[in-house]
Amino acid sequence: MIAFLNKIHAYALLKISTITIKQANIFTTFFIFFFTIIFAYLLIIENYHDYERTLYEQQKSDAMVWNVNESYEVHQKKLKALLVKNTLAIATLAFILFAIMLGLYKIFNTLLQRDIQAFLDFFQASAHHEQVLNPNVIFFKEFKTMVGYANTMVDTISEQKRDLKELNMGLEERIKKKTQALVLINENLQKEKHFSEEILSAQKEFLRYTVHETNTPLSVILTSIELFVMKNKKDRQLSKIEAAAKNIFNIYDDLSYLVKKDQVQYPKTTLDLGLYLTSRVDFFGEVAELSKLRFAHIAFMESIYIYFNETKLQRIIDNTITNAIKYTLANEPIYIELKKVGTFVELSVGSRSKEIKDTEKIFEAYYREEQKREGFGIGLRLVRTICDEEDVTILLNSTNEKTTFTYRFKMMGA
Repeated sequence: MIAFLNKIHAYALLKISTITIKQANIFTTFFIFFFTIIFAYLLIIENYHDYERTLYEQQKSDAMVWNVNESYEVHQKKLKALLVKNTLAIATLAFILFAIMLGLYKIFNTLLQRDIQAFLDFFQASAHHEQVLNPNVIFFKEFKTMVGYANTMVDTISEQKRDLKELNMGLEERIKKKTQALVLINENLQKEKHFSEEILSAQKEFLRYTVHETNTPLSVILTSIELFVMKNKKDRQLSKIEAAAKNIFNIYDDLSYLVKKDQVQYPKTTLDLGLYLTSRVDFFGEVAELSKLRFAHIAFMESIYIYFNETKLQRIIDNTITNAIKYTLANEPIYIELKKVGTFVELSVGSRSKEIKDTEKIFEAYYREEQKREGFGIGLRLVRTICDEEDVTILLNSTNEKTTFTYRFKMMGA
């Protein structure tokens, strides 16, 4: 039963929640009229029952209650007339009561509708214009309180809109200034970029010219030294000149490769790695000797062929050997070894030197762990670039006892 009543209540709320004020007025008027009719009907029925009871008691009475000389019929007519009079009085009173209630309802409903309409007009107008609601046009006290809240809300919204408008105007101005500043910065960056490109182009052109012009005097120096040694005995001063010229020649080869590597093709050829390595060790022998070092070169008697570009191979070997000469401790040997490992051949250059703390960063351009050492710091970076291009594995192991650079080449035909 309770569940059924809850369903009826929910259904009624659902229907009533969509009713209009006009429909509510009609429903209320009908409701008052219906209960007025019921009220009058009940009074009339009760009056009629009193009439019947009076007649019934009169029949059993020996004497008339109102006039003993009157007949029963006359008395019955008087009672009927009284019944009709009372019925008309009840009906009239009921309809007067209905009219009064309906009138009061209409008056208060009209005032309520006026207040509600004032609120509707106010909210509709406030959506487009900033205006407040006059509390004097509102009749009910509760609505007057709501007018205060509504006007406060409008004032708050208006103030926030003004603040937001000022904020937007300030923001637009700041954005405009920032945009102008960015445009100016962009123009300056474009100028700096153009200037940097010009400097870079000039630098490349200068390097290209310098490399080209350096080759001839270096070749003349080395050739002259060789001719002088053929006729005269080599002394220590001449050995220093030769070692310095070979160091310059190595730097020249690095710069020449850097300048030409994007414009020149470097084709691969068949190279005897052992034979080529021996020639480069011999080339730097004088340089190592002047640095109080010696090569402990383990010559590989069997020919080992790789398919590689000679210029790139020279850059790997020369930079590794010169790097070893530069950092090996005095009076220590530099071990150079070739060995086969499966289908690969490993070239190892190791010596006793200070431990390399960062074995990855050592291959970055212009990086040197010992800043006091001479050089540009581009040799090992060049080696890493070539090895990455030619799929050559680099293994670096460095301790306080020994530092070893190992390069793993793929043997030809493997």
